[in-house]
Amino acid sequence: ALGLVNEWNNKSVEITGYSKEEVMGKSLVDQYISEDFRESVKSVFDDALDGKGTANFEFPIFTKDRRRIEILLNATTRCNVKGEAIGVLGVGQDITERKMVEIEKATVAQELQAFIDTANA
Repeated sequence: ALGLVNEWNNKSVEITGYSKEEVMGKSLVDQYISEDFRESVKSVFDDALDGKGTANFEFPIFTKDRRRIEILLNATTRCNVKGEAIGVLGVGQDITERKMVEIEKATVAQELQAFIDTANA
């Protein structure tokens, strides 16, 4: 499996800043996924080609203007009329803001715990 992009919708353009022309026919994993996540993202796509879809897989991608965004991916097998795997349908969602709120909540919780621990000392 080559893993080349053969569809790129308007939301993908909006989220990443890359036009359809810039990504079509290119390797999503090799060119748009940070090196430390390439193996795991490739594994998700390979599993989908083998008929094992993946739900709610999180990974970062860098936008055209070099911002890091967090993506929540669902990957399923794309089959032809004979039921044979011919590709992967990946549906991604930008969860960057949600992740930032989660980190902020955890930080506040840690600060409160430290304050409580200090007050009880």
